[in-house]
Amino acid sequence: MQKTIIEMGPSVDKAILITLTGLSFAGSVMSEAKAKIGWIGLGHMGLPMVRNLLSAGYPVSVYNRTPAKADALGCPVAATPAALAAASDIVITMVSDDASQEAVLFGADGVEQGLAAGRTVINMGTISPDASRAHAKRFAAKGIDVLDAPVSGSVKPATDGTLLILVGGEAAVFERCKPIFDLLGKRSFHFGGHGQGANAKLAVNMMLGLTLQALGEAVVLGTKTGLDTAMLLDMIGDAAVASPIIAMKTPSIKAGSFPAAFPLKHMAKDFRLASAAAAKAGADLPITRAATETFGEAEDSGLGDSDIMAVLAQLRKASGLV
Repeated sequence: MQKTIIEMGPSVDKAILITLTGLSFAGSVMSEAKAKIGWIGLGHMGLPMVRNLLSAGYPVSVYNRTPAKADALGCPVAATPAALAAASDIVITMVSDDASQEAVLFGADGVEQGLAAGRTVINMGTISPDASRAHAKRFAAKGIDVLDAPVSGSVKPATDGTLLILVGGEAAVFERCKPIFDLLGKRSFHFGGHGQGANAKLAVNMMLGLTLQALGEAVVLGTKTGLDTAMLLDMIGDAAVASPIIAMKTPSIKAGSFPAAFPLKHMAKDFRLASAAAAKAGADLPITRAATETFGEAEDSGLGDSDIMAVLAQLRKASGLV
């Protein structure tokens, strides 16, 4: 399959598309019917989301720090975020934290250097509300629209196109981008101005982490008091506390294996962001404070790349079960 590399020409404002066969041409041969999308970040979530856009006929180009991750997509690959932006109507980022987002947007050869006025940036990763607002303000000065639109859901919903899209930014920009959100998710929520999508994501991820820590603590209590773990989990699955996320994680607890659908290090980061947002807003969240400590300890102990449910291993260790 022929791959296309996007580079910035040294004396032009637009991208030059260069195929590996040596043929080069300026501009775009992509469909005029759909916005040209530039996607940054091909991790656990980004890769299946790009596949869904491509399957729907969107002309998508990508940038990733590890270009080989794009090999299976067969779409144009940009040499830099700036080159990607110059070839795009909409740039979507799916990176893990504030520092990574800052680097791809405003670092050397960042999106800011290539994106023209009238274009749009959508952040679908989880970063702080403060960073979301600051980035929107900086781009607004250049006539560029911004949405923070983090997602709720892990790899399977990303693959199935059933994510929840949590959006902050101007209503008109949200409506303009909604066809993309409808493709990637089963429902999108416009929570208000810049940073509100990020706040919503922290709230729901906080609940996710608390639920799984509670599940882990129930398993530890059961183990310490002599209950059969499998039977306990089956009972919880039929009780009033049952939930889709508990059902999803029960098999991994029974198997004692935690392949990453949502890496624990990302949950630890989200708890830190939620705690910071709570402190700034004057919200007292005692359970969240405790969970922030637990997930931080789990990350520090080497569990960061394991699934979020690996918090159980940290809880077992703290109770002398390891």
